Amino acid sequence: MTDHELDVRPLPRPGKHPAIFLAYGALGVGESIAVVNDHDPRHLRDEFEVEHPGGYAWEYLARERGAYRIRITKLAATPLPRVLADAAAVSASSGDATGAVWKLQMRERDLDSNIIALPPGAAIGAHTGPDVDVLIYVLAGSGQLGTELDAQPVALRGGSLIWLPRRSRRQFTAGPDGLRYLTVHQRRQALTLTTAPA
Repeated sequence: MTDHELDVRPLPRPGKHPAIFLAYGALGVGESIAVVNDHDPRHLRDEFEVEHPGGYAWEYLARERGAYRIRITKLAATPLPRVLADAAAVSASSGDATGAVWKLQMRERDLDSNIIALPPGAAIGAHTGPDVDVLIYVLAGSGQLGTELDAQPVALRGGSLIWLPRRSRRQFTAGPDGLRYLTVHQRRQALTLTTAPA
């Protein structure tokens, strides 16, 4: 079968990888694209390892200055299921980190997910949540989830599974051992900034 050829040399740098992934997505299983680039696309291969590990083949056809040619073959119809991380290890290695210490990286996904770390006594101030329901699973430590006005705080401990309804008011405070939790929610569209009309 003849490779589909995609010469990305004329494209602006920000458009190269998206064009390659678009062409790859249109392939059938067993089909290939021959990508021509002006340099070795090592970062592209790193992205393929995130998006399609085990589901593609990568072969250098030419390594000439200004004309690298790589055959990328689709081996599976969809990305393969896989272990993304050891949540306990991520949680344990986060030390005194504050904020997201892990996040879901795939570009084609319907979910967003993070592991949030708070050191002992740290807090995420009161705020209104996003316009999506959020599921939280406490991995380690303890703390409190503050909710609306004078409502009783929700005690958090390892193994707790919490539902945060969309737009609900929330505040997190870590206990003496810190707090580590996994969030899962529907992916939100990226914020797009536009110019206001004159």
